[in-house]
Amino acid sequence: MEAKLKKELGTAMLKSTGHSGGGCISEGQSYDTDAGRVFVKINHKSEAKLMFDGEMASLEAILQTETVKVPKPVKVIELDKGGCVFVMEHLDMRSLNKHSEHLGEQLADLHLHNKRQLEKQNKEQQTVGKGAGQSEVPVVEKYGFSLTTCCGYLPQENEWQDDWVTFYSRQRLQHQLNMVEKSYGDREARELWAQLQLKIPQLFLDVEIVPALLHGDLWGGNVAECAEVPVIFDPASFYGHSEYEMGITGMFGGFSSSFYSAYHDKIPKAPGFAKRNQLYQLFHYLNHWNHFGGGYRGSSIRIMKDLLK
Repeated sequence: MEAKLKKELGTAMLKSTGHSGGGCISEGQSYDTDAGRVFVKINHKSEAKLMFDGEMASLEAILQTETVKVPKPVKVIELDKGGCVFVMEHLDMRSLNKHSEHLGEQLADLHLHNKRQLEKQNKEQQTVGKGAGQSEVPVVEKYGFSLTTCCGYLPQENEWQDDWVTFYSRQRLQHQLNMVEKSYGDREARELWAQLQLKIPQLFLDVEIVPALLHGDLWGGNVAECAEVPVIFDPASFYGHSEYEMGITGMFGGFSSSFYSAYHDKIPKAPGFAKRNQLYQLFHYLNHWNHFGGGYRGSSIRIMKDLLK
């Protein structure tokens, strides 16, 4: 693998630093190269390239907004004996602590970025004699993403959709429940979903939704800080409802009240937020059920019952 890395990165030096890290899905290792220190994620699954291509595109999209720090992606490299590596900038990170509030502000800026671009574009179109502004970042008016991204190792259906409720019901919840059905044939889940999908549109009455670029998997294990700023990593991005991001932040801890208040100062909670927050957590409980098994069944069923009350 190291010879392949040297060749693909065009570096004479490739020296392991002894820094390693990794999560439930991939392992990671830092190396010093001619161009500086990099972090290399390694995954031997057959779907590793799909997963890393999606992560690279997610990091590039967030990077372009210039709102919140992410590791700069370098290259996805297929290994000769199967599997794949993803090379990115190495960052010296520690647990999120003093930059929590800062992260809340910057995450809100990420979520507002596309909305601000849309407003700017509309303003420019109304100004006589002025062409459309040449912006690096595309203005997005639909929900989805330009390629597949994975939440964990499971691919997400990111085909573009005009309507958020349709997108979230079909391409997020239905997609997960189809996998549950295939693996477990769970009758209770099937029956609850038949009722719940009819009720979902009611949770969105009078809610204004503008497509927001999302990190997509923002649990406490995917945030940290460098010396000066907060950092987010391991994204599974797509354009969706900004509230979606707040589903998983509340599930496993790791975010302080200063994070939430700074975020909601910029993006206030809309009426019905709490119910929709449960609806967004449902996706993550189903996704965990599909990744890690029946330990997450109870939470998934409980949320569906709560939403039907």
